Formats: sequence, C-alpha cells, structure tokens
Amino acid sequence: MLASQQVRQNIRQGIFTQPTAGAAPGFVQANLVVLPKSLAADFMLFCQRNPKPCPLLSISDPGSTFFPGYGDDLDIRTDIPRYRVWRNGELIDEVSNVTTYWRDDLISFAIGCSFSFEEALVAEGLDVRHISCASNVPMYRSNISTQSAGPFHGPLVVSMRPFKPADAIRAIQLTSKFPSVHGAPVHIGDASQIGISDLSKPDFGEPVEVRAGELPVFWACGVTPQAVLMASKPEFCITHAPGYMLVTDKLNAHLAII
Repeated sequence: MLASQQVRQNIRQGIFTQPTAGAAPGFVQANLVVLPKSLAADFMLFCQRNPKPCPLLSISDPGSTFFPGYGDDLDIRTDIPRYRVWRNGELIDEVSNVTTYWRDDLISFAIGCSFSFEEALVAEGLDVRHISCASNVPMYRSNISTQSAGPFHGPLVVSMRPFKPADAIRAIQLTSKFPSVHGAPVHIGDASQIGISDLSKPDFGEPVEVRAGELPVFWACGVTPQAVLMASKPEFCITHAPGYMLVTDKLNAHLAII
C-alpha cells in the first residue's frame, strides 16, 4: 500500500485527525473547493485569473467523488481530516466527512498546496518551522486583492515561513520550480507592507517564531478561496479546513519544472 493510501485510510477511520503537513512524504497534497455546478465556470475563471493562490490541479465531473489520476480509491467526501461547510459565506459546520452534505450537482476543484514544495525545502536542509514545531502553517489575509471573476472576489491569503537571508534565497530558487503549487514567494520581509500587522496572530493556522536574523517569507496560499467565499457569499460550498489537505497518489516530483 502506498503511504498516501495509508494516510487516507487512517483519515477515513478517524485515526489521523491532525494537519497533514509532512504526511505521506513524496505525494501531492491539495486544497479543496466544492461548489454547485451553477458557479463552477465562474470559479474556474477565477482560478485561471489567480494562478498563484489557486493553481488548478484537477476538476471533477458533476457529483463525482474523485479526481481522475490522483488516487483510485480516493473519496473527496471522506479523505480529508477536517472539512468546512459554508452557506452564504458563513461557516456552518466543521466535520470529518461531508457525505451527508453531498449533492449530485457539486463540482470539486483540487488546488495546488505549498505542502508539496515543502518537501524540497526539507530535503535541502532548510528548517520549515511549522514542520519542525509540529504545528499548522500560519496564514494571513493580505491587502493584496485577487482578480475578480463573476461573483468571486476578495483578498489574497498568504502562508509564512521564516528563514535566514541565505536560506530565503535558496527557498525562492527551489519553490520557483513548482508553479503548480504556488511557486515563488509573493513577498519577503516587512509584513506591514502587505497589510499584516501582527505575525503572532495569523488569520488561519498557528503562529511560529521568527527568530533574530530571520526574514518572514510569504507565499500565495490555497486558503485564498475561503477568504473569497466569505466575501462573495455563494449559497453553498465545501472546503478543506486550513492545514488539513487531501493527500493524493500523485508524486511531488512530477510537479517540478527542471
């Protein structure tokens, strides 16, 4: 059994309930957005206009519970440790599976996740702080606006990882090889320049220490659609909870541009 299949099995059985950073090394993890078919075309256009925060990996058929090529036994309804259910932009539930909410008109979007490029950072010997501290990556709403499409609009959400300057340069080089999972950072250094007043108070995830001599480095984040949903207020939507991803059977190495 592949490590990714084992993780999904453990999630379905309620054995694995934590954030998925570092789970099933080598395998692609994905953010999830599930919307009614009536909104799918506009959301696909939103992703195309905002490829940094919303790099599309796959789109399901209406009512389908899997993404072709991402895992033969994968079930979108059960294979994420924590889901969020939204109505009119309001969070109404957090659950370990969404079977009772499933509808035949739903289309699912798998969006690239920075957990995929973190493997390359760790392999290079860089300290990815939330992994070494066994916490959830800190994520922040920025003052950078996304490009709107149909009803979808809202702020760019960024994830942050602190590095010493030389390591930050190496992190830029490494992550630029992964455009399908957010690619290179969108900002380095002074967080106030992108509208973040306090790094110790992330909007999503958990704070990590930025040590003396380190720079905060910010990447576009796949939680951006959740901030957009809050602003756009679609009648119904399902997403992953921030930090709790869909582990697939596709290899991270296949996403890298050499």
